[in-house]
Amino acid sequence: MNIIIRQETNFLVVLWIALTCIFSGALIGGTTNAINGFVSPTYFEVILGWDFPSIWEASIVQGIFEGLINGFLFSVVFGTSFALVTKGRAPYSFGLKYLLRVIGIVYCCWALGGLLAMGLATFSPDFYRATFKGVPNQFKDMMGYAWVGGSIWGAMLGGVLGLLIGVLNLRSAWKGKFV
Repeated sequence: MNIIIRQETNFLVVLWIALTCIFSGALIGGTTNAINGFVSPTYFEVILGWDFPSIWEASIVQGIFEGLINGFLFSVVFGTSFALVTKGRAPYSFGLKYLLRVIGIVYCCWALGGLLAMGLATFSPDFYRATFKGVPNQFKDMMGYAWVGGSIWGAMLGGVLGLLIGVLNLRSAWKGKFV
């Protein structure tokens, strides 16, 4: 793929990358909590102290809100890195390519975190109940609860891991092609 390099800095592209990071956070938060809120409303009742009938809808809104916050923090680091590495001369598609990889890493880590927590709860339910707050006694409910807790941790760690990998790959690709 040939990339057209601008000779002048284009801050509008940097701004679009930063805004895309923010809204990507909202998308990730909303979609993951849509699943998590369906899988275990109990998790949100216990951890957030929610006691009302529309927990699933509220979990989506909560995910979007937290996603916007995390997306903003992510955009500061990723957007700044994009601007510094490329000196603002890369097209939007170049930054988007690496942002989409980060998003993929976050979703993979979200799923892996959920599965690992379910594995822990399956192989050592007594330890799991003793270690984590409010774990349901029924096995099926405990699995849902474990999925939600583990997937949230997985997504958070995936965001950090994805950010590191994304910035390093972006830098490597830019330096390798455009020395």
